[in-house]
Amino acid sequence: MDNLTSKTTAVFSRPFTVPGFDETLPAGEYEIETELSSPPSHLNPQAWKASVLVHLNPRISHPGLARSLTLSLVDLDKARAKDKLSGRELSHFFLEEMLSDPMVRLVMQADGVSEAQLRHLYSSDSSQRQSRDVSGIERAENEGMPTRTEIAPPRQ
Repeated sequence: MDNLTSKTTAVFSRPFTVPGFDETLPAGEYEIETELSSPPSHLNPQAWKASVLVHLNPRISHPGLARSLTLSLVDLDKARAKDKLSGRELSHFFLEEMLSDPMVRLVMQADGVSEAQLRHLYSSDSSQRQSRDVSGIERAENEGMPTRTEIAPPRQ
């Protein structure tokens, strides 16, 4: 039978937290075990959700105590992304990951989209982008409608 788990190491450069665990975990290396497919004893393989087992480093107060934490893959990925960001927005991390994908590069080339265009799109201040998007939507919704100066005031 194939190996159902994958073992790897996650390195965190800063202390981090994960949802559902009240302790701030220190920076360092953590052994990770990921279940690659549903266990054979699982009754409903379609409903199975992948999870990871994080082996926690012993506390200074309890050096012999071995602990582990079960997380969803999403929670672990968010913690790793936040650690990589070092205070930057998640959209910046997403952009870098996207631009490093060769398939994304091929689609960009086929569509005539440059890296500079994408960086400009993601670098805009979100409030400026939102106001620009709203004004564009308003212009589109009101296309063909007379402006306020063209509307005659009501007669009394």
